Amino acid sequence: MAGGIDGAAVAAAMRRVAAALEARKDTLTELDQAVGDGDLGITASKAGQALAAYADQEPGEDLGKYVAQAGMAVNRVASSTMGTLLATALMRAGKAASGKAALEPGDLAAMLRAADQGIQERGKAKPGDKTVVDALHPAAEAFAAAIEAGAPLQEAARRMAEAARRGMDEVTPLRNRIGRAGWVGERTEGRVDPGCAAMVAILEALADQEA
Repeated sequence: MAGGIDGAAVAAAMRRVAAALEARKDTLTELDQAVGDGDLGITASKAGQALAAYADQEPGEDLGKYVAQAGMAVNRVASSTMGTLLATALMRAGKAASGKAALEPGDLAAMLRAADQGIQERGKAKPGDKTVVDALHPAAEAFAAAIEAGAPLQEAARRMAEAARRGMDEVTPLRNRIGRAGWVGERTEGRVDPGCAAMVAILEALADQEA
């Protein structure tokens, strides 16, 4: 997410996300085994591999389309709930930047907010339900607020990642209310939500301009 957000920068961000998902697959599997199906690590790895392969394609002049099609690439290989949510996030983010050959910080804020809204609608989740939303929503809002206040892009990205981690930590004591983890009930209290952990990894990768 460095300055001058052209196609090469977007592709580089996808590669960072891909690497982060692959690197965290074992941790995500362990977290998911405690509260869900235990397959989140496999989904993360498949999504990461799809993004890494897709990032080798020429971005072209429509970066919104490029990002949206990355979502379609993820959807083709990762058919689980998290795969669907990640695909939805990318497709909504891409739609928010449709037709743009370069992205300004305000475009990135709009893309994050669109991804957040898309995941909330698709997953029928809201903040406080202890899902991926509890990392993404505060991150999107923190990033947008920083950009609107005139903060440099790197600082806005740092605040985004911090807000994601804080959101995950705040809901960790709670009980999951959505999906397979919601069936487990009180046993989810005090456990890190796997979806939150995956989203934190993604947002930290996006914020890491040196990776």
